[in-house]
Amino acid sequence: MINEELYDRFDEAVAFLNSYTEPLPADLLLKLYAYFKIANKNYNNPGSKTPLINAFKANALIQAQNISIEEAMQSYIDLVDKEVKKT
Repeated sequence: MINEELYDRFDEAVAFLNSYTEPLPADLLLKLYAYFKIANKNYNNPGSKTPLINAFKANALIQAQNISIEEAMQSYIDLVDKEVKKT
């Protein structure tokens, strides 16, 4: 079972990022995308109408495929803290 504190911190990081209005680098967005998908056990194919974007998203998922849900949540939190919040 996922640690409740970790889940709360992940939820807060997602909410923060969803309200963030500044542009973010594409490589950071792809990492966040992969961690989010893994953390939410959503293994569906990327749904962009642009094949190139789908390829980048699929590649990001492949690179992160061997991490656990908890690791994905923590990695997402860490990226938001370090790269977005700059803490």
